[in-house]
Amino acid sequence: MTEILTTAGRRAAVPTALITGASRGLGRALARTLAERGATLVLDARHAADLDAVAGELAARTEVVAIAGDVSDPAHRRALAAAVARLGGLDLLVNNASTLGPSPQPAIADYPLSEFSRVYEVNVLAPVALIQLLLPSLTSPSGRIVNISSDAAVEPYPGWGGYGSAKAALDQVSAVLGAERPDLHVYAFDPGDMRTDMHQQAFPGEDISDRPEPETVVPALLRLIDGDLPSGRYRGADLAVAV
Repeated sequence: MTEILTTAGRRAAVPTALITGASRGLGRALARTLAERGATLVLDARHAADLDAVAGELAARTEVVAIAGDVSDPAHRRALAAAVARLGGLDLLVNNASTLGPSPQPAIADYPLSEFSRVYEVNVLAPVALIQLLLPSLTSPSGRIVNISSDAAVEPYPGWGGYGSAKAALDQVSAVLGAERPDLHVYAFDPGDMRTDMHQQAFPGEDISDRPEPETVVPALLRLIDGDLPSGRYRGADLAVAV
């Protein structure tokens, strides 16, 4: 686990956000947008080189703490929480890091249980554990938690039993937490199909160039971050219509 602290010398009274899985895809796209706004960022990803590249890019715009590691590792989660504490609190937590599982994806009848457990560990247990650690740090009058979901959480696609059921569990966690904590905004956000490495893993050997880039989804996600929508599950396609 490595930690890199970079700063552009701008702290001021800007929101602080923690984004997991921030080195690629939607996490990176959102980090770039929030950096343009001057938000202080705590970023996580498994691959240090990719994360360092993103942190280096964004450090010219805002303060960035980049901590490479696996969100399923309790020590790594504690390091993220410690970074948030040093910054004085948190306004936004985005649980974006996830794992697809085996590729090609197996049917439920053939799904290795060790892999099934790993999918739940990363996609459900790690976000819950991080939420538990960071709830005391969500110091804004109405802190926000965004758990990135998927249409596979609600649609029974063959071969998506591991990933889809884990995202369905994360949806329910989000819903219950929102009911338990009316002082927070807790969202499950389904971005829809995107042209990402994970989506390519889900369709090995196929051309996914027709899928939209993650950057096109960020405006819809910002409706949850900037607005006052009630806690709940939202689809990017629906929010994009409103945008």
